[in-house]
Amino acid sequence: MRQRTGDAARRGEAAKAAGHEPDKDTTSDTTSGSLSGTASDIASGIPSDTASGGASRGASGGASETAVDGSPEDVRDDDTQVILLNLSDDSVTQVIPLPVASRAEPVAPAVQPPAAPDTPIRVTKPGAAPAKAPAKPAKPPAPEPAESPEAAPAPEPAGSAPDAKPATKPASGADPEPGSPRETGSGRRSDADSMSDLEWYEATAPRRYVRQVLATREAPEPETARGTGQDREPAKESPAKESSVKVAPARARAGGGASRPAGAPSLVARLASSASAWLPPLLTVEGLVMYVLAMRVPYGPMRGVDLDKIDGLGLISVLPVTAFAAIALIIVSFFVTLTQNTDRKGLLLLQLGAVTFTLHGAAALIEPEPRFHTAWVHAGFAEYIGRAGEALPGLDARFAWPGFFALFGFVLRAAGVDDPSFVLQWTPFLSNLLYLLPFVLILRQLVATTRARWFAALLFILVQWIGQDYFSPQGFTYALYLVFIAILMRWFGRAEPRTAPLPAKGFLRRLIARLDRLAPGELPARPTTVTDRVVLLTLVVGLFVATTATHQITPFMMLGALTGLILLRRSTLSLALPVFFGLIVIAWINYQATPFWSGRIDQLFGGIGRIFSTFQENTGDRLAGTDPQHAIVLQVRLAICGVILAFAATGLLRRLRRGVGDRSALVLLCVPVLALGLQSYGGEIGLRVYMFALPAACILGAYAFFPNLPAHTADAREGETVPIRRRSLRPSPGTTRKISAVLAAGTALVLAVAFLLARFGNEKFERVTTGEAAAMDYVYAHDRPSARLLYLVPVIGEEVTPTIPWRERDIDRVEYDQALVTKNAEDLSGVLTALRSKAANTFVIISRGQAAYLELNHGFPVNWGTRFRAALDASTSLKRVYSNADAAIYTLRSYPRGAEIPPPTAMTLVGDRSTPWTPLGLVALALAVATLFAAELARLRGAERTSRGRRRLVVVGLLMTAAALAVVVERFLTLTST
Repeated sequence: MRQRTGDAARRGEAAKAAGHEPDKDTTSDTTSGSLSGTASDIASGIPSDTASGGASRGASGGASETAVDGSPEDVRDDDTQVILLNLSDDSVTQVIPLPVASRAEPVAPAVQPPAAPDTPIRVTKPGAAPAKAPAKPAKPPAPEPAESPEAAPAPEPAGSAPDAKPATKPASGADPEPGSPRETGSGRRSDADSMSDLEWYEATAPRRYVRQVLATREAPEPETARGTGQDREPAKESPAKESSVKVAPARARAGGGASRPAGAPSLVARLASSASAWLPPLLTVEGLVMYVLAMRVPYGPMRGVDLDKIDGLGLISVLPVTAFAAIALIIVSFFVTLTQNTDRKGLLLLQLGAVTFTLHGAAALIEPEPRFHTAWVHAGFAEYIGRAGEALPGLDARFAWPGFFALFGFVLRAAGVDDPSFVLQWTPFLSNLLYLLPFVLILRQLVATTRARWFAALLFILVQWIGQDYFSPQGFTYALYLVFIAILMRWFGRAEPRTAPLPAKGFLRRLIARLDRLAPGELPARPTTVTDRVVLLTLVVGLFVATTATHQITPFMMLGALTGLILLRRSTLSLALPVFFGLIVIAWINYQATPFWSGRIDQLFGGIGRIFSTFQENTGDRLAGTDPQHAIVLQVRLAICGVILAFAATGLLRRLRRGVGDRSALVLLCVPVLALGLQSYGGEIGLRVYMFALPAACILGAYAFFPNLPAHTADAREGETVPIRRRSLRPSPGTTRKISAVLAAGTALVLAVAFLLARFGNEKFERVTTGEAAAMDYVYAHDRPSARLLYLVPVIGEEVTPTIPWRERDIDRVEYDQALVTKNAEDLSGVLTALRSKAANTFVIISRGQAAYLELNHGFPVNWGTRFRAALDASTSLKRVYSNADAAIYTLRSYPRGAEIPPPTAMTLVGDRSTPWTPLGLVALALAVATLFAAELARLRGAERTSRGRRRLVVVGLLMTAAALAVVVERFLTLTST
């Protein structure tokens, strides 16, 4: 890789010689200068995609290692050259080579002002005078002969004159030099003054490589020799022909007259010419209407859904063909919009929302009750806290993190919502819409093309199959996690490549130095004031504290991501903040979550270091003993994980090939994997790792299809920088661009079908029917003063979530326990034993969901549930107290004389959670938190006078942290031994 030292000095000398003060943003190397210019572009109102285009091209400039003399034969694989494409036939219409000397000295190409709306775009060739735009006469003039290119003196080749100076642009807000046109008020402006920040960067940046720009708008161009850069005689154009490509004024296009002027396009022609604007939204709306009708109309050929016919493949087995056609139509409309090379944010967001509705909202659209039984449990927790105003730490470990339940308990009670089933039913769809907002904000901070960004957002929807978006603390804190990452990258991000010389010796040192000098794949932080940074930092702390009080795993993912970004120099924050956050997490677990870990120290720390056993528990063990048809669902889930990771690895390599290092994405991808070495999390840690690694995997996976960097073009559309390969069989860049779009669209369609299979593959037992909910209502109506409900399991003692809508209400009155069943449907011994060991008012429930779960996951015979229910009906020891088509409830026919129903079991007392050193630990904790947060705030101010005070705060904070940690260790040892 070529060393880029000395570029800033050469540009500074050139700027002084031109009569301007050098811009402060250009005092660094090419890459940092371009990114600094991008920040100013954003601040001045230039769209972020355009700004990132300039940044990316400057960034990729550091990728070239060999001199380029303008001929494709001498160009290395990672070099580029300027090529303007005619999109009508995909042919190269102009090749602009750059001499070797142009990479050593800055070049000041002629800057062509943007074309007016009704003026055709022209391409100025080097060595020829720019073509003049015809004036607007009062009447049609006679054809004016075009100016011969030989009449104008050809400029010297770029870099041939040793004293060539680049155009310079004064820093923003700087006073003009004396005698300049701006100061004299002559009305004239120099070329540098008339440039935008991005154009000025293009004119002054050292050309270490030659860029290839894919023009995204067909325009009249002078004829050139293909593949050489030698100009031919330009064809003369008549005013009549030139006027044919002009855009008619808005008033003329509006029409309104009874007769159409001669030569004006017809209505059909106008609609056809504007189809790119109205066709994608029309296809999207048509797909949505088609999807709703296909799912909601009565069951029939190619329409409607019969939920009773669901088999081991899940919901996909009963979906009509028209539903798949509607999904395909929406995805195709998305790619039609995406390939227009304009960032139509509103339409793209609408299409992403439509895809989210068709995939994540499928169950809510057709099922009468909220799916997934754990969502009913969380609704019961929220209902109890809202009603009683306290948690039940002795009932469930999740009450040690009650933030989510307390929040929604308050909201539902304040809103007067007694039946939260509607909220539960649509939470998955609304959650995924909520996830899109911060994720799109993250994507806007990347140096990537519009195609790559929006395709990453689509991938994020298509591969989010794990189902943690239901009404749960995990789904809620995942949204907080994405907002946390978005704030860190957008307002506390850093994008400054290293420019130090390569080490003289050491392969590993040189390799690390080369990777360190890669162009950043992220844009620098948005410009903010001190007040803004303080408010944003406070928001970051608030998000972390709220997450710590809500979920067990998410705070560690936040902490790991923040630490990784700081260590890899992708954040402007200091390491004092991770220490501060780590202290908050440890303090919460030690002081607030004592009921969770006291007596479970082996469960809490027993999985540390057992990476392979945890991986086996989360993958291979899930396939054992399952129904062959249902095993396909599990294999598809693993395949989706493998495919998205393969895409991510490919995208990372393709970006490295272009000289770009995506450190932030790499950090966000690798940090969640560390959780495999902590504990199995009930066999679900693999799902959580996949969930938190998914944003980065989707970003890198999009780069597998669209790895190029954005580039500025003459019109509002986006171009790309494309590396040239010496292989003769490689298709043209325009063809490659189309092939990539087709492959991405095909991948999206396949992943959409795979999503329906993976996400709703458990629907045979995860969906809740109206009959099952009615059976649970019977239990709640007969739970005074208390009740006990037995659910069916194949093994006693294992932690299994019952496949019934349990704990929706009265969680302090109804106690749940297990009853053993076997594959022999006539064997009732386990049920009778469990009933006789309990007090009066004990019930056992058999439901459609429980029978389906045992048949699909534990190898029970087909129709086991029907035969088991018949055996319960025939038993002389049991009586049926409630039944419907989906569930039945039984109890003992008689209890011993004098048996009474006991009062509810107290679940609030957890014993003494204090030790002699606890008060000292709380004081040290408060001081450590206050001093570390104050030190980070002082650092944001950036004043030199606060540096000494900040160092003192850091020292005091670290000492108090050590004291607080010592008390934490003392509490662990004391409370686990009692």
